Amino acid sequence: MVNLFDILRGKEGDNDYGKKPVIVQGITGKFGSDHTRQMISYGTNIAAGVTPGKGGQKFDGVPIYNTVEEAVKATGSNISILFVPAKFFLGAAKEALNAGVKLLVAIPEHVPIRDVMTLLELAKKNDAVIIGPNTPGIIIPGIIKVGIMPASAFKAGSIAVISKSGTLMYEVSHNVSSASFGENITLGIGGDPINGTSLVEAFDMIKQDPNLQGIVVVGEIGGDAEELFAQHVIDTKFSKPIVAYIAGRAAPKEKRMGHAGAIVYGNYGSAESKVAMFTKANIPVAKRPVEIPMLLAGKLETKV
Repeated sequence: MVNLFDILRGKEGDNDYGKKPVIVQGITGKFGSDHTRQMISYGTNIAAGVTPGKGGQKFDGVPIYNTVEEAVKATGSNISILFVPAKFFLGAAKEALNAGVKLLVAIPEHVPIRDVMTLLELAKKNDAVIIGPNTPGIIIPGIIKVGIMPASAFKAGSIAVISKSGTLMYEVSHNVSSASFGENITLGIGGDPINGTSLVEAFDMIKQDPNLQGIVVVGEIGGDAEELFAQHVIDTKFSKPIVAYIAGRAAPKEKRMGHAGAIVYGNYGSAESKVAMFTKANIPVAKRPVEIPMLLAGKLETKV
């Protein structure tokens, strides 16, 4: 299983620790340019941009290439964040994966399901990871930000936050930060119906980090990702504290709410189903995001 920390920050003692080069696909678009500046301001090593037809130019000092292959050869990067409209996503993502990108952070939403399925097969073949689509990205506070999240919500610490929702990822992380825990990594798996990385896969890619003390899972109604995650925790006998929050408890059944996957049919995808499975896995579920730090504190005390 891929270790996200090795890709994003490297290993302590390495010359490039915390300075991993990142490529921005769609760097000259309004959305891409705004967030590129924010990532650079945070300290992320934005080594290259890709915009077909603008090769040879620069954006705020960052060299632009016509293709991802050129950018990878010039920088040695294997991380790309993608800012393109959904209708161009398939071609841009294929280009990145075929050029050797091992971590693709896919910001666009409403990507056609067939396109995502095609890319999942290619990513598996190339031993690569896709975070998203419709993700706010990934941040290791104080080291690297590959995404669109507001930096003020995060601070360095020992709690991992894995979220299906972008805005709730910010709110929950802010609560964790304010309670003096802080995060060692936070990532949004994306809110579209098909995710490049599931809750289970995200968990497996971060669970071995020696600095990890606990995990917060932010789920929502719809689908069975949370139930599968809880069962996986049981099966793997993971011993570190995990707490959860489920959004949409009051949402009416059989009515789409927000995210494309957030819809409940009968008991399938219901908050009750998810809470019951989390309880079985000894994962307490907060009724409000503000309760998460208290639940974490209680679990950590119990562990001690």
